[in-house]
Amino acid sequence: MSCFVCYGSECLFARVFSHLFVMSLAFLFSVKTSCGGDLSGGGGSGVVASPDARAAASLPNVIFIFCDDLGWGDFGVLHQNHSNHPKRHRTPNIDRMASEGVIMRAHYCGAPVCAPSRATLLSGVHQGHCGVRDNQFDKSLDHNHTLASVLRDAGYQTWMVGKHGLQGKGESPSQWSGYPTKRGFDRFYGYVRHADGHVHYPADPWPLGNSEAHRSTKQVWDDDKEISGGLSKCYTTDLFAARGKQWVLEHERSGSEQPFFLYLAFDTPHAALQVPTGPYPEGKGVNGGLQWIGKPGQMINTASGEVDSYRHPDYVNRGWEDVEVRFATMVRRIDDCVGDLLQTLVDLGIDQETIVVISSDNGPLNVSYLAGQPIEASSFQSYGPFDGIKRDVWEGGIRMATVAWGPGTLARGIVDHHPSQSQDWMATFADFAGVLPPARCDGVSLRSALVGRIDQQVASRVYVEYQNGGKTPRYEDFEPRKRGLKRGQMQVVHVDQYKGVRVNIKNGREPFQIYDLGVDQGERNDLAGASVFFEQLQEQMQQSVLRGRRPSVEAPRPYDQIPVPSIRLTAEQVRDKKLGFHWRWIEGDYSYTPDLRLAAVDDAGTNSWSRLGDLEWWKGKGAVEFVTWFHASESGTYSFRTSGMKRGFLRIHDAAVLDLDFPDTMHGVQAAEIILEKGWHPLRLTTRIGDSRRDFSIECQGPSDLTYTRLNEEMLYSITE
Repeated sequence: MSCFVCYGSECLFARVFSHLFVMSLAFLFSVKTSCGGDLSGGGGSGVVASPDARAAASLPNVIFIFCDDLGWGDFGVLHQNHSNHPKRHRTPNIDRMASEGVIMRAHYCGAPVCAPSRATLLSGVHQGHCGVRDNQFDKSLDHNHTLASVLRDAGYQTWMVGKHGLQGKGESPSQWSGYPTKRGFDRFYGYVRHADGHVHYPADPWPLGNSEAHRSTKQVWDDDKEISGGLSKCYTTDLFAARGKQWVLEHERSGSEQPFFLYLAFDTPHAALQVPTGPYPEGKGVNGGLQWIGKPGQMINTASGEVDSYRHPDYVNRGWEDVEVRFATMVRRIDDCVGDLLQTLVDLGIDQETIVVISSDNGPLNVSYLAGQPIEASSFQSYGPFDGIKRDVWEGGIRMATVAWGPGTLARGIVDHHPSQSQDWMATFADFAGVLPPARCDGVSLRSALVGRIDQQVASRVYVEYQNGGKTPRYEDFEPRKRGLKRGQMQVVHVDQYKGVRVNIKNGREPFQIYDLGVDQGERNDLAGASVFFEQLQEQMQQSVLRGRRPSVEAPRPYDQIPVPSIRLTAEQVRDKKLGFHWRWIEGDYSYTPDLRLAAVDDAGTNSWSRLGDLEWWKGKGAVEFVTWFHASESGTYSFRTSGMKRGFLRIHDAAVLDLDFPDTMHGVQAAEIILEKGWHPLRLTTRIGDSRRDFSIECQGPSDLTYTRLNEEMLYSITE
């Protein structure tokens, strides 16, 4: 039968663990001082461990603006302003936002297409763990913790405006299991179905559409009411921005001291190249710009004039195709809305206590729903200096234009080149809210980088997996090798400054192409096999992607059945084992099992299982993390379950194996399987105090076992050097 073993010193951790496990264990014995300091001296998130500590803190409001198919190259500050391309458009308000905030030049979406990308953002887990993968449009967002539910638990009002597309089966909010108000949002206003977001006048048929579906009206929901009948001439970019702006105004005028989280999910410039009815209203902020009127037939102050008629004057009479003028006008409209929202915060006097982030769900699209007139992403080099567009895992498909702004909270006028990804926002906003993210979260807090302590920023785990039947476009500025290249099964992993990428994967053990993005952002020079270093890096990438994900029945991969690689321990490390295991405890009344990997904890130690019930912290409130080793006696499928544990979360390496933390998450299933290679595997189990009996246990069934066996204290050890 297999057995458990634990480990001891931090230098051992750095040698035997990879990526996040290294990162987490470097903080294994960091313990808070009485004033909340961290004795480890590490560059962690600085998060306040206990939610009780946030009561006296001023929590920042958060506005997250998510665009649809807006490429990295579509921001003026990133590409348009200095490009040599003959056609360029402008984003002056976003440029100003960037000059006053943080430009995140290496931020990645969760996946190169809408649904899985938005699911990664909201669920806080990468595509190796997310329940929505590939092209699973309209599938229900996981019934689990979300970005909204974490902030709501931290005391925030939570609002969503715009495009969802993660609702599940049904025809109404009562039937949609993944409806926003069932996933942590207090209020919702917008499109529910993915396809509804393909057009941008919900109440007005569009005669230029290339199908009947694009010429029909669409549903807009206000909480549990369908209200599209009163939205004549409402252009969704204006409509969604105005609704979000009005919620902020109403919140501040009510005198509420509760912080708010607004998720503004635009459906533009995706799909139909529809333009507004007229120019942006004069002025910005409380007394200018977009105004919410709230009357059916004139819901907003731009709901007048002729539908789909306005072209921005900066782009007309320049010899451009009409579809190009339309696209540039759509992007400029988003930019106007951003400037309007920022000025509203200034007018209300809450700009110093608000964080605003703008990003996009994936790279630019190369078609439109305009009969007979497609637009190419090459028109404005919307992919920037990279290769690839939407549905590619080359940089142009997954690197997102992202700017963070917060005059009273974030650094001003800095550029962050540190790679990060959508799942990091759950950990980041939780950090600013003074709480820890759920143990399920794959992200790390980006707070250090955003406040200017870039040298202290903990590394993110950038990971993408995606399948698509198309090909990369044959644009002349793309590398010839990539033009027309079949996509198929694709995978990306970052290790340090290096990117590993595989496309059209047939065999799960195929090698990664390796690129040094610091000097080769165009991914031209494949370094795989160039030296012993890159041969070792190849092995590390191969192991990392297998240790950090879980298979999905609905999105099968060629590498699903490859055993998770074990970690080699020396004979001396195994020989010098001592009875016991490591634990880390944090005090506080948590509504979910928190992630303690980078937390400054209240106490830590090494104990045998039999002494666990004698520890004083079992009598209080809080959460505890147990870290140990499992030895697989043979390669094969292992099943794990717990006994005496009501809520908790189990990882093997970085793979999320057993999630008992969210009510009904497992739907009555208390066990999970994973294919392991023979040898040693690190385990991390986290639970809340009170959710587990003092005599709780982990049970395992191996490939040759007929029943589960309790892993008891005789199988628990620590290893010292």
